[in-house]
Amino acid sequence: MQTPHTRPGNRTQTLLAVKNKAPAEVQITAEQLLREAKERELELLPPPPKQKITDEEELNDYKLRKRKGFEDNIRKNRTVISNWIKYAQWEESLKEIQRSRSIYERALDVDHRNVTLWLKYAEMEMKNRQVNHARNIWDRAITILPRVNQFWYKYTYMEEMLGNVAGCRQVFERWMEWEPEEQAWHSYINFELRYKEVEKAPTVFNSIALVIVHPEVKNWIKYARFEDKHGYIAHARKVFERAVEFFGEEHIDENLFVAFAKFEEKQKEFERVRVIYKYSLDRIPKQQAQELFKNYTVFEKKFGDRRGIEDVIVSKRRFQYEEEVKANPHNYDAWFDYLRLVESDADVDTVREVYERAIANIPPIQEKRHWRRYIYLWINYALYEELEVKDPERTRQVYQACLELIPHKKFTFAKIWLLYAQFEIRQKNLQNARRGLGTAIGKCPKNKLFKGYIELELQLREFDRCRKLYEKYLEFGSENCTTWIKFAELETILGDTERARAIFELAIDQLRLDMPEVLWKSYIDFEIEQEEYEKTRGLYKRLLQRTQHVKVWISYAQFELSVDSEDRLQRCRQVYEEANKSLRNCEEKEERLMLLESWRDFEQEFGTFANKDRVRKLLPEKVKKRRKLTAEDGSDAGWEEYYDYIFPEDAANQPNLKLLAMAKMWKKQQDQEEPKPSEEQETEEEERSGPSKPGDEEEEDTGAQEPKESAYDDRDDSDSSTSSDSESESDEENTESRKESKTAAAEED
Repeated sequence: MQTPHTRPGNRTQTLLAVKNKAPAEVQITAEQLLREAKERELELLPPPPKQKITDEEELNDYKLRKRKGFEDNIRKNRTVISNWIKYAQWEESLKEIQRSRSIYERALDVDHRNVTLWLKYAEMEMKNRQVNHARNIWDRAITILPRVNQFWYKYTYMEEMLGNVAGCRQVFERWMEWEPEEQAWHSYINFELRYKEVEKAPTVFNSIALVIVHPEVKNWIKYARFEDKHGYIAHARKVFERAVEFFGEEHIDENLFVAFAKFEEKQKEFERVRVIYKYSLDRIPKQQAQELFKNYTVFEKKFGDRRGIEDVIVSKRRFQYEEEVKANPHNYDAWFDYLRLVESDADVDTVREVYERAIANIPPIQEKRHWRRYIYLWINYALYEELEVKDPERTRQVYQACLELIPHKKFTFAKIWLLYAQFEIRQKNLQNARRGLGTAIGKCPKNKLFKGYIELELQLREFDRCRKLYEKYLEFGSENCTTWIKFAELETILGDTERARAIFELAIDQLRLDMPEVLWKSYIDFEIEQEEYEKTRGLYKRLLQRTQHVKVWISYAQFELSVDSEDRLQRCRQVYEEANKSLRNCEEKEERLMLLESWRDFEQEFGTFANKDRVRKLLPEKVKKRRKLTAEDGSDAGWEEYYDYIFPEDAANQPNLKLLAMAKMWKKQQDQEEPKPSEEQETEEEERSGPSKPGDEEEEDTGAQEPKESAYDDRDDSDSSTSSDSESESDEENTESRKESKTAAAEED
């Protein structure tokens, strides 16, 4: 921004203008300044005046000055090639070809590896139609710098322009010996094609370019397309086949197979196309075969049937499974899926190969939980060989290999042993089956092995062997009640009841049993089936000496009731009485309640009124109580409500409860005798008797519907007589108020 000129007297305005830092209204950029300078051409110097030469002496003087200037520049810096080139071009402009050639030669002595210098030198000779000199220069250039492709291009172009085809081909041959880049080969091929030398172009493709120098897929494809373009179909197919063989499976490329398939599709060879796609899909990884899958699917949709499209999908899934198992060989679920796919659509050798690959991935840790999925690979393999391939000898080898692989000292799989034995039986080789199961029991005895072996011998009706196996089984695990029961059942089926009874006796005498109640029940049921009722009673008495469980008493009573005799009711009632006496001191009141309820049901069906009344009086009363809870840290956790049962003998020891029961009975009698009072009378009675508890009101409503004998009957949650031990005092006050009201009512009458 230009500052306006000011007069000396206007100094104040000048200072103010200088101090103003605000931007000017019109901004000028650096680009505008440069453009303005270019337009005005302020820095350009005027051209020198033209010099006119009139005679030869003046011309020679001019040449001398120019040459002296060029020589001075060269002398100052010999390495600046531009000075040499300018000097030579000036001499060329004067038609001094010999001098220009001399200058180029001097320059080459200074820097013979300068590409520009060679190019200018050769161009100078060609401009002046010095062909032989130009050839000489190109020969020298390609000899010194054979890797500079520009020399070769210029040389071949010159020879072709001169019509020297043989010489041009000779130059190309010399060039190809240096194995240049691909474009050079294509230039040679195009040169041969321009002169209709079709037979020589495949030689360039085949002998040098593809196999030795540039063995790349795209060059093989170009070679095959060249043969196809010129009608050599067989040669083109052979090129593709050689390419597939050349690259092998290590350097395989999907583009080669796509081009091969498209070539065969063009020739209407659809089966060959399908084979090519399947071959390539089996060998190329999935992530590298996306384009291949796409083209295969398009081909099947165009020329295939439903089966062909399904084959494409199967191939794609196969690639997915291959990638999964390669990423994690111990992913047995992926192996299972892969095997199911292969078994559905593949030959036997392929399936076996996949199975062998799968079972080769042994779990790294010898723990059973890691082997559970793996072992099913062997099972499926054996079943496939037996059922699908029908090869029993190979199936036997699979089972034996699996059994040798499992570390039986640490763990075993009974399923494998049993499947092997069943397979041998299907092959009618009973001796091998028994030998295998015997080896299993000797190496690693298990419950499942014993059960399977015994079941096998039972099916064969070898009962002596079953007895021996049961004895071995009981030596292995004498606490297993199921084994004792099955052994006794076997003897029972065979009709040897004394032997079965002896087995039961041995069983109940064992110190350790896993399910003794089941064993005793089986023994009792056995004696009942044999109609040995006295022995059954003896068993119940022996069992009750060991345990006083309520279910045993109930079962004993039901047994006595089921016996067809005259005194069965008396015996059953006697069992209930003994059970009641035995369970009177039992801490679990629910068990005694169960017994009394069972007794009550019995009396209701078979007993007299007196017996029913007697059992009803023995029933407890259900009472809701509260107890204080304490947290783990000892702090107060509040109160908890629970239900308790008060039996008659317990109520006799608690006078408060007895008094409360009598008050309730009196209240029920009053409600039954007197008519229902009006609302005012009820209000006055409530005022005289005082506030009553909600629980008492519910009890009164319930008592009005029940007979007198149900004072100690089992009640619902709402028919509770008291809420907690802390409320016993308020219950006594309510009882006293009711007694007073009773007295007042009697005086009025």
